[in-house]
Amino acid sequence: MDSAFIKYILRRLLFLIFLLFGVTLAVFIITHMVPANPAAAYLTPEAMSNPDVVAAFNARWGLDKPLPVQYFLYMKNLLSGDLGTSMRTKQPVLTDLMKYFPATVELSITAMLFAAFFGIIFGIISATHPNSPLDQVLRAVSVSGVSVPTFWLSLVFLYLFYFKWKLLPGPGRLSSSIVFEPKTNLLLLDSLLAGNLEVFSDAFSHLLLPGMVLGCFSMGLITRTTRSSLMDVLSMDYIRTARSKGRSRSAVVREHAMKNALVPVITVLGIGLCNLLGGVVLVEKIFSWPGVGQYAYLAATSLDFPAISGVALLIALIYVVVNLVIDIIYAAIDPRVRYY
Repeated sequence: MDSAFIKYILRRLLFLIFLLFGVTLAVFIITHMVPANPAAAYLTPEAMSNPDVVAAFNARWGLDKPLPVQYFLYMKNLLSGDLGTSMRTKQPVLTDLMKYFPATVELSITAMLFAAFFGIIFGIISATHPNSPLDQVLRAVSVSGVSVPTFWLSLVFLYLFYFKWKLLPGPGRLSSSIVFEPKTNLLLLDSLLAGNLEVFSDAFSHLLLPGMVLGCFSMGLITRTTRSSLMDVLSMDYIRTARSKGRSRSAVVREHAMKNALVPVITVLGIGLCNLLGGVVLVEKIFSWPGVGQYAYLAATSLDFPAISGVALLIALIYVVVNLVIDIIYAAIDPRVRYY
């Protein structure tokens, strides 16, 4: 690992720190600019008519202090690892995120594996058979995946696979008849470590429907990006030289073209994973999936300022870390990429 690359990593880490600071400031300002009273969301009308009760509520959550003081106290607690306490759950925000985030991680990884597997395969087939009937069909599938709203696709999948054909279970992470206490809240991992194959099978089957719904959108983007990138690479001189030496088309694609074609595909994969890890509210709501999307939705509708800030900070951290990993992967798969 050369010194230029190390310096680049350090610059990105410094950028991460400044970005997270900017996110906390922006979220704090925006949430406190909302013309709404958090006390009204939590207190009864009778309690709201009592000024002493309202004052006690504001004092309890620090809402009676000037905004600069509130932000200073928030940053002071944040630097010590305290994201605050949720007004809605009365639990530390960090505890809530540790409870909800693993469910989103499982769902996101499942969706991206589905999207990457089929998206890259469809993209390769389309690029190696341009303008053929098969190419037209796969392009139509990719456009449909990007265009169809996820909430509509969720309802269609539930109707077909769950209600009509009874091939997959419905909403939730586990069947109601199964009782299991996870340790990390990653059901697949916890059930394997516990040797409970019944829980693993049930949890995996519950992952398939929402995973396919979310994967369809990313699959469309991956298919289109793979096709476009691979067709550009296949038109280059070094590919024609490899073909002129008698190499088969499949060998040229596999050994010479795919590495260069995958660079923009990795970018799409990273962005798609960030979007999924940030929580997809509608899909998680329809499938009763206890993830970050559900938590963010409930926090926003209940004016839970500490929880909103915690989710925003988590999403910002995910985006920066994933983009840093993508840059490292660039250098690993493409020797032309250098960081000077």
